[in-house]
Amino acid sequence: MSAVPCVGDDGALRDVAEAIAADWASAGVRGAFLARNLDTGERLGFGAEEPVPLASVVKVPLALVVLDRIAAGRLDPALPVTLDPATGSVGSTGFAAFRYPATVAVGDLLRSMLAVSDNAAADALLALVPVAEVDARLAAWGCAGVRMRHRLNHMYECAAGAAGDDFSLALELAVRDERAGRHTIETLDPARANTGSATALVDLLERVWDDRISVPAATAELRRLMAAQVFTQRLASELRADSLRWSGKTGTFLHLRHEIGVVEADSGDRVAIAALTRADRRASQAPDVDLAIGAAGRTAFEALRR
Repeated sequence: MSAVPCVGDDGALRDVAEAIAADWASAGVRGAFLARNLDTGERLGFGAEEPVPLASVVKVPLALVVLDRIAAGRLDPALPVTLDPATGSVGSTGFAAFRYPATVAVGDLLRSMLAVSDNAAADALLALVPVAEVDARLAAWGCAGVRMRHRLNHMYECAAGAAGDDFSLALELAVRDERAGRHTIETLDPARANTGSATALVDLLERVWDDRISVPAATAELRRLMAAQVFTQRLASELRADSLRWSGKTGTFLHLRHEIGVVEADSGDRVAIAALTRADRRASQAPDVDLAIGAAGRTAFEALRR
């Protein structure tokens, strides 16, 4: 029996949720998980109401707000933006990894942000659509469980403030604080971080997939961009088949390893999933955690498909 309260719309689904929670615990993982069939409403999971620092998962609601502005004619997707590495954001992918200034259109910043989780692209978009506007728009849409409070680079600034340039020390602090229930690194504090619960994120995905938020032009483009994500080590690892389509977004920072998204089957089944994890050990690479997330997604999808 899992130590965390599990939910499911019947006993069999609760059993599946408990099995996933036990598998995560054996891998040294804590966190939240929710999977919901978008057509039947059946769900299973655990810890789904807990607000969790989102890392790069927050790029999904950010993209929706930017796309909403584009659809309203308030932002030109062809607008050129120059990114300068001297003042840019930390990251190993996309424009964040560039050594020299580059000029790119807003629409391509969106693709880089979602396809390769580009922090520099995200913060360049936040220079056009500020953090406070993103947060206010989410609230106006009724997404109270998703909060945007800071730029992406602020995560690294806070880690550096606590550990200097020693990323291993920052990871050690994150794991230690997780066990102690405190937050030396500000952006790991749910009261200060960009946060969301598994329930709030699945609700957001459901509204995006059903065109019940923003406008259809924005939600359709968000679905297209999420389908272009290149990372497949988590939920997508067990949800890749000729008969399945996965659209998702990962989030990774220190001990956080997340992914949200929707799997669609040729049979018509559509299941939204949010997996938000915190590893209980100091490891910059944790393939076993990624595999546990992937196995959870596959198990949940098979349990929820009609």
